[in-house]
Amino acid sequence: MSGATAVVTGGARGIGAAITARLRRDGYRVVVLDIETPEDGACDRFLETDLSDAEAARAACARIAADEAVTCLVNNVGVVRPAPLEEVELADFDRLFHVNLRPSLICAQAFLPAMKAAGHGRIVMNTSRVTLGKELRTLYSGTKGAAQAMARTWALELAPHGVTVNCVAPGPIGTDAFWRNNPPDAPRTRAIIEQVPLRRMGTAEDVANAVSFFCQPESGFVTGQTMFVCGGVTVGLAGS
Repeated sequence: MSGATAVVTGGARGIGAAITARLRRDGYRVVVLDIETPEDGACDRFLETDLSDAEAARAACARIAADEAVTCLVNNVGVVRPAPLEEVELADFDRLFHVNLRPSLICAQAFLPAMKAAGHGRIVMNTSRVTLGKELRTLYSGTKGAAQAMARTWALELAPHGVTVNCVAPGPIGTDAFWRNNPPDAPRTRAIIEQVPLRRMGTAEDVANAVSFFCQPESGFVTGQTMFVCGGVTVGLAGS
């Protein structure tokens, strides 16, 4: 993919940083949109952007689109606000949909002209296995489920232009965000780890490998799909 440009939202830390690193190894020039600053040399271009601000997100995408023909977009940015149904806050509803979902639409609209002009493109949504159900994730699962549904619609609309749209849905991944929401000594956390059939937590690199597959030219006959990167957890869920 030498010379091709990819944009990764939320690409400064955690899974996003691993995706950025993998796509660079694959030959992409990677542009990161994030409110946090990546480590020195971690990406080819960085625009500090609060993606929850629609106008800021549009402006950043317009700057990139004016300079570069983006043919790969990874919608990765996301936040989690765990809460039981009775305690879900409407303010959190707005924030999660503004961070986890709305930037995907803004970015796709900004970069689609270049993809259509090139006759090919890749869009990947980083969703989650929580779309199959998980306690305390009303808002997170809602946003990620919406992203998967949106991706299937886009896949149909964009297929005639050679643009594929797919989702990578991680299961339990040992990121800083995971440990913040799941204290290591908590019984719930131990139960999460013990239910993984492969008997280990996933890594950010595991997710990045799946994203890399969907971004390659060789994956051009795969669109509208969701790949669960979960160590086999969703197999058990599906069979329960």
